[in-house]
Amino acid sequence: MYWARTDFPGRFVHMSSRFGASHIDHVTIITHDLARARDFFSRVLQLVEVPRPESFDFPGAWFQIGPNVLHLLEKPQRDTTSARHFCIWVTDIRGAAEHAKTMGCDVAWQLKHKIPGIDRFFLNDPDGNRIEIQGSDTAGRVA
Repeated sequence: MYWARTDFPGRFVHMSSRFGASHIDHVTIITHDLARARDFFSRVLQLVEVPRPESFDFPGAWFQIGPNVLHLLEKPQRDTTSARHFCIWVTDIRGAAEHAKTMGCDVAWQLKHKIPGIDRFFLNDPDGNRIEIQGSDTAGRVA
């Protein structure tokens, strides 16, 4: 059984899956400078770092995003740049964009492919990993 989004934003229906998938547990991205990436995800995106299992004897870090976890995996070279990305939902999309700008991030609003009820922008972490930020298109607006 799993939940599937049927309408935007936040409408889900309960579905059955023979495979048994219920949710995404974590996403892993590559960094070649773990200290710099840690700083970005904790200071800029204000995510909370959580402990990794002691058996993980390779360089990395984990950050909690709601019920999910973002894994940073340090490698000697950057990953290739592409449209590949993950998305973070925020409660105040405009506030998140302003914060990102004040922290020195380039914020690229996605206006061409509108999702009803949602505003979104993209930014990149210091390693060039693409991150989509979404929020309600009414959040932060004064009526």
